[in-house]
Amino acid sequence: MPSSLMLEVPALADFNRAWTELTEWLSLLDRVIKSQRVMVGDLEDINEMIIKQKATLQDLEQRRPQLEELITAAQNLKNKTSNQEARTIITDRIERIQNQWDEVQEHLQNRRQQLNEMLKDSTQWLEAKEEAEQVLGQARAKLESWKEGPYTIDAIQKKITETKQLTKDLHQWQINVDVANDLALKLLRDYSADDTRKVHMITENINASWGSIQKRVSEREAALEETHRLLQQFPLDLEKFLAWLTEAETTANVLQDATHKERLLENSKGVKELMKQWQDLQGEIEAHTDIYHNLDENSQRILRSLEGSDDAVLLQRRLDNMNFKWSELRKKSLNIRSHLEASSDQWKRLHLSLQELLVWLQLKDDELSRQAPIGGDFPAVQKQNDVHRAFKRELKTKEPVIMSTLETVRIFLTEQPLEGLEKLYQEPRELPPEERAQNVTRLLRKQAEEVNTEWEKLNLHSADWQRKIDEALKRLQELQEATDELDLKLRQAEVIKGSWQPVGDLLIDSLQDHLEKVKALRGEVAPLRENVGHVNDLARQLSTLGIQLSPYNLSTLEDLNTRWKLLQVAVEDRVRQLHEAHRDFGPASQHFLSTSVQGPWERAISPNKVPYYINHETQTTCWDHPKMTELYQSLADLNNVRFSAYRTAMKLRRLQKALCLDLLSLSAACDALDQHNLKQNDQPMDILQIINCLTTIYDRLEQEHNNLVNVPLCVDMCLNWLLNVYDTGRTGRIRVLSFKTGIVSLCKAHLEDKYRYLFKQVASSTGFCDQRRLGLLLHDSIQIPRQLGEVASFGGSNIEPSVRSCFQFANNKPEIEAALFLDWMRLEPQSMVWLPVLHRVAAAETAKHQAKCNICKECPIIGFRYRSLKHFNYDICQSCFFSGRVAKGHKMHYPMVEYCTPTTSGEDVRDFAKVLKNKFRTKRYFAKHPRMGYLPVQTVLEGDNMETPASSPQLSHDDTHSRIEHYASRLAEMENSNGSYLNDSISPNESIDDEHLLIQHYCQSLNQDSPLSQPRSPAQILISLESEERGELERILADLEEENRNLQAEYDRLKQQHEHKGLSPLPSPPEMMPTSPQSPRDAELIAEAKLLRQHKGRLEARMQILEDHNKQLESQLHRLRQLLEQPQAEAKVNGTTVSSPSTSLQRSDSSQPMLLRVVGSQTSESMGEEDLLSPPQDSSTGLEEVMEQLNNSFPSSRGHNVGSLFHMADDLGRAMESLVSVMTDEEGAE
Repeated sequence: MPSSLMLEVPALADFNRAWTELTEWLSLLDRVIKSQRVMVGDLEDINEMIIKQKATLQDLEQRRPQLEELITAAQNLKNKTSNQEARTIITDRIERIQNQWDEVQEHLQNRRQQLNEMLKDSTQWLEAKEEAEQVLGQARAKLESWKEGPYTIDAIQKKITETKQLTKDLHQWQINVDVANDLALKLLRDYSADDTRKVHMITENINASWGSIQKRVSEREAALEETHRLLQQFPLDLEKFLAWLTEAETTANVLQDATHKERLLENSKGVKELMKQWQDLQGEIEAHTDIYHNLDENSQRILRSLEGSDDAVLLQRRLDNMNFKWSELRKKSLNIRSHLEASSDQWKRLHLSLQELLVWLQLKDDELSRQAPIGGDFPAVQKQNDVHRAFKRELKTKEPVIMSTLETVRIFLTEQPLEGLEKLYQEPRELPPEERAQNVTRLLRKQAEEVNTEWEKLNLHSADWQRKIDEALKRLQELQEATDELDLKLRQAEVIKGSWQPVGDLLIDSLQDHLEKVKALRGEVAPLRENVGHVNDLARQLSTLGIQLSPYNLSTLEDLNTRWKLLQVAVEDRVRQLHEAHRDFGPASQHFLSTSVQGPWERAISPNKVPYYINHETQTTCWDHPKMTELYQSLADLNNVRFSAYRTAMKLRRLQKALCLDLLSLSAACDALDQHNLKQNDQPMDILQIINCLTTIYDRLEQEHNNLVNVPLCVDMCLNWLLNVYDTGRTGRIRVLSFKTGIVSLCKAHLEDKYRYLFKQVASSTGFCDQRRLGLLLHDSIQIPRQLGEVASFGGSNIEPSVRSCFQFANNKPEIEAALFLDWMRLEPQSMVWLPVLHRVAAAETAKHQAKCNICKECPIIGFRYRSLKHFNYDICQSCFFSGRVAKGHKMHYPMVEYCTPTTSGEDVRDFAKVLKNKFRTKRYFAKHPRMGYLPVQTVLEGDNMETPASSPQLSHDDTHSRIEHYASRLAEMENSNGSYLNDSISPNESIDDEHLLIQHYCQSLNQDSPLSQPRSPAQILISLESEERGELERILADLEEENRNLQAEYDRLKQQHEHKGLSPLPSPPEMMPTSPQSPRDAELIAEAKLLRQHKGRLEARMQILEDHNKQLESQLHRLRQLLEQPQAEAKVNGTTVSSPSTSLQRSDSSQPMLLRVVGSQTSESMGEEDLLSPPQDSSTGLEEVMEQLNNSFPSSRGHNVGSLFHMADDLGRAMESLVSVMTDEEGAE
């Protein structure tokens, strides 16, 4: 519409906008109608489309008021404006939109009518198809019921009658097939614009099967008629043949007598006459050869049918007589020929005979060659086999003639002189008789050799051809049997598939039953894969044998494969639809997860909806998914990684991949959480809520990564892991914060984005977080390594020291903001260091460094690369580094830098400068400037640097510090199992047990100078322990015994009071149930007794720990004294004195070496302490320093501080390390 008109008539703009909107909607609707296609013959699809059409018509009718309003507005505009052009445009547009509306409405109505007709026609066709398939099944059943029977006239006549009856039935059933074909042609013709593939394919299958059945019936009927004729003709043919045989025998006897008369052979005319008569006789014999073989073959079949009867005996006698006469006749014929031919010029006769044989052999070889190639189906190859059998009979008949001729030639050649055979070629001249004889001999010998060679070749060719025919018959018969079996099974499965109701018509309560039935069908259909593979393999084997399958066999194979694929797709679609329906509408909505396990496992659900798994083979149950159990077992392979941070990160990385959480972005996780309205972090989530949220997450992942994500398995595995981490008691509930922490920690996102998100979850509305909220976050986070058994390396399960560290970093503010939290997390606190290490492990998986490992010589280095900052060009691969391997001249606590991405030239230069600086730095510098690869926190349960034993600790008797670490782990386990015994008078921050205080004193002593008042010798340590700890334990035990006596007396008093009242006696204390006490006083006594028993057990464990520690110190002191008592002259020591590290955390063999970590552009340095550039000292100086250290470790002053025990153990370890270093260096120098 021109803009000038809109300016002139402002209301035209609103009209034009409404008209455009409605026109575009009608155009879109028309395109949708034209693009909608249905599967002809699929009633469910047609019904769905009819419903859509009804909805579209309703939508169109709902829009009719909009059209009427537009027409009314147009009429008003026409009345208000006097502009003729505007009136014309308005009229034109109204007419156009009315026409468009009518066209769309007409299309919808026509399409709806067409769909209704299609539904009616498809229903009729499906009914006709069912009837046609039914008669096909009946025909196949009758064909398969036919078996080989007796070879008698009556039996053959019965079979002929049955075949004719089946032929009549086929004529009647042809009507059903024709009806199905006519209805299919109508569908194909009338609804060609829709998808007619199903109708076309099914119709072709029915016609192909029907044609095959008709062909087999007609072939069988013809074969039976021929057999019946042969059986009826057999007695006449036998009598006729025997009569001829008698006449031929008489003729042969006359000829034989004539050839043996004296002087008859001298008459050449008589010989020619006899020869002519013999040739006539021989011609008759050859003409009756096929008749003889046919009679012999048929007679053998008849004899097998008449076996055991008198008729069989009589027939056998006649056949024996026939065979004997036939054999004698042939012998006489050959004998007559030999006598007649003896009268002629022998060499000419032999020459002609050999020539005839050569021509015959060539003709037979050509005939055999023309029989190739092998046919493509069983009937064709069977016909070739019959032809070749007749061919072999001809060879067998001709064999005596060839052998006799060759023998005659051989005898003739032996009688000829052998002199002068070397004169083969001479100048042309008249040859004397001797040389002519030599040429004749040479010619006959050559021809005889050719005949013999060609005869052998023909026999070999025939045998090879027979072998190929036999092999082809065997293979084709196997193929026929396999295709028939597969076709039967497919038809049975297709019948079941045809009985399926649409999923939308099923009742919700019956979904599970239908799902089980479809699964059972899938279980029955699954083995058909082997049948299909077997059929295809047989077809390929025939191709490798050079056999080209016939078009019928090829179409049959293609049809079977297509039906198998369609059946698979239909079953899988049915399972998927039922799963989706059950998941969306089922009562528990967990049934779709049952496919996450395979037999013999079964997924079951407890009353609180928690899944568990049943192994029907072992008849056991377990909480863990079988795949999760396998995953946990595979994680044991990573226990050889020395450093716990990397070990934990690598385990989590493997877990992350198994759960497919490495594919989950943070934004997708947040969308799923928001979709399920998981905003109240303190609220619990039940199992169904967790499953629904996980299903949403993994459904989205499956759309993006179809080949990687198995939704039921991933949901079940992730649920299993979350319960193992946050609900070990399987209560069926976890907090929303725990769920978010677990998912976000292992998802695919930037590290700081995870920090921000997790901080946001615990922060208040103002964006600040107090100690309690931060404690909740750290508590949920530390459960992740705790579930892997690695919590001791990250400060233990007590998160208070980590919270204290964070707020100390924030200058002890009451609340912290996100920026301070991020700054603290960038320092990688000990309790959370596993998370950034996990990110570095993921980043290093595909990293390739162009460097060679100095230990295992791997090049290039894949994964982490560790470069020494103490030596030039010294690199270690992650495998050697994690296993603790070092090369000569390098120690694990030397400064190193870690790369998880390829280095840049700037980083190489920077590292070179640092190596150069470290070359000129002394050990004192490194001792004064220790660096750690993480932010340590003072926690009572923290272990060594960042490494824990790979499995159960294998303790060395001379490693006191490892022993203490083991005790700490044992105490932590005891605390987790028994609970903390808290006194009401003690505040939460002061609720640490005495055992934990003991370990804390030890940790504090590691970073403090020991005062002179502390005990220095092991003897003083033992006395200090006995005087302090054992006295205290004895007092505690005495108090406990007194309390126990008081409780027993109180119990006896209550029992007597109870009996006086006439009530039932109280149960004995071990049988009391704390959940149902008789009175509040009883409940208090029971609770107090329980706490006392727990405390008593803890004290006993504590005493055992102290006793073990005392024995350890005594053993170490004894070995040191033995070393000191050795003569100094015998200790040939020489080398350098190695300075001790600043703390035992850095010195222990299980400690993590100090690293420079490089992640992108961020670096954090950690330096070791030892310096190999210190000048060497002689052996006496080294030993003197060791002696001095030992003497300083045992001063005369005695202290009574329990913490001094561990400090003295530290000094003792230092002295021992120095002594071993001196002795090792001296031995190396020798």
